[in-house]
Amino acid sequence: MEIYRIEGGNRLKGEITAQGSKNGALPLISASLLTDEPVYIRNVPRLLDVETLIEVIRGVGAKVKHLKDGTVSVEAGNLNWEITDERASKIRGSITLVGSLLSRVGKVRLPFPGGCHIGSRPVDLHIKGFKALGADVKALGTLIEGKVKKMRGAKIYLDYPSVGATENILLASVFAEGETFIENAAQEPEVVELANFLNSMGGKIEGAGTKCIRVEGVKKLHGTDFTLSPDRVEIGTFMIGAAITGGDITIKPVIFEHIIPLVFKLREIGVNIKVENGKILRVIAKKRPKKFEIRTMPFPGFPTDLQSQMLALATIAEGVSLITETVFENRFMVVPELRKMGAKIRVEGRTAFVEGVAQLIGTEVTATDLRAGAALVLAGLRAEGETIIKKIYHIERGYYNLHEKIRHLGGKIWKETINL
Repeated sequence: MEIYRIEGGNRLKGEITAQGSKNGALPLISASLLTDEPVYIRNVPRLLDVETLIEVIRGVGAKVKHLKDGTVSVEAGNLNWEITDERASKIRGSITLVGSLLSRVGKVRLPFPGGCHIGSRPVDLHIKGFKALGADVKALGTLIEGKVKKMRGAKIYLDYPSVGATENILLASVFAEGETFIENAAQEPEVVELANFLNSMGGKIEGAGTKCIRVEGVKKLHGTDFTLSPDRVEIGTFMIGAAITGGDITIKPVIFEHIIPLVFKLREIGVNIKVENGKILRVIAKKRPKKFEIRTMPFPGFPTDLQSQMLALATIAEGVSLITETVFENRFMVVPELRKMGAKIRVEGRTAFVEGVAQLIGTEVTATDLRAGAALVLAGLRAEGETIIKKIYHIERGYYNLHEKIRHLGGKIWKETINL
C-alpha cells in the first residue's frame, strides 16, 4: 500500500504551476468521441481518473495518444456502443459517455458510474434530459442503457443545477434537430469549458455560464486543438495550504473569476492575496487565521470541492468556525480523521462547528475520499510530529504529483510503499 509520510511544521514558500483541470478534462475526453477527425486537448493532467477514462474510450474504439507537454490526441473512427470495461464504474466522469455515444452512435450501455462516496449522485436529471430529447435511457441496477433514433431539440428544466446533467445534455443535444434550451443549467467553469470545446469543433452553443443555455443542433463536428484551463480546485488547495502553514505561495496560471469565493473568504480571515493580471496569484499568511463561516453552493457560490480543505483550516483558526455543506451529504467523512489529530469538531446535520486549536498532532489517518485526503495532507503539514496518510489513491485521482509540488515548496512529505 502506498502512503504519504509528512513531517509537519514547515511554512510552504515558493512558486508552482497549476495543473490542467481534472473536472474539465473528463467531459472533454468524452466529447472527443463526437467527431471522427483528430482532436488535441492540451494541458491534460495525468491523473488516475483521466487515465481510467482514456482506457475506457480506447475500449470502444478510440485511438488515444499521450503527446508532449500534457497533450492528448484522440481519433474516434468506428465506435462500439457497449462499454464492458469495469473501470468505467470506478469514476463518476464516465457518465458523460452516455451523451456522447447516444449522439454519435445512437446506442449505449455502460456500468453504472462510481467515484467518491461523498453523497447521493442520482442520474435522474440526466435521464430526464435524454428523454426530453427523444432518447430511451434507463438505469438498470448496475447498468445504464440507452438508444435513440433521432435527437430532437427540446426545452429542458433541471430541478437542480447539476453539472453532470448539464454537461450530458450538451453532449446529447449538439446534433439534435432544432434548438435545445437548458433552463436552471449549472454555471460552473467546467460547463463553460465544455461549451467552448464543442463550439471550437463547430457546435452552436450560447449562454454557457448562465442559467439558460441555448443549443442549435448541427449535423457534424470537426476536429480541434484546445487548451484546458487550470484546475481551480488544485489552486484553491494550495491557497489554503499557504493559509494553514503560514506560508507564501505564488501560483500560475490562474483564472481569477474561477476562485473569487475562496479569495474573498481568505482575505476576510487575514490572508494577504495579491493578483497580477488576473493570471498570477500570491498568497501570504503571517498569522493564525480568524474564525469563519462558509456554506457550499453551486457556482458562483463556495465550491463543495474545497469544503474539506477549509475544514482543515478551521481546525487551527481562532474561535469557532461554522461550515455548512449543502451539496453532498457525506462530505464530513474526514471529521473522525481530523479528530485523531486533535481537532475539535462537532457535526449537527449538515453543519460542522469547529473550535480551533493552537496545534494539531501528527498521527496515522486514512483518506476517505479525494478532497478529504487533500484536507488531511494540509492538516499534516501544520501538525506537530509525523502524520501518515493511508489510501492515498483517493488523493491521486485528482492531484498530480502533489507530494512533489509540496516538497518543491519546502514541505516535508514523502510517498512510500509499505507492506500490509
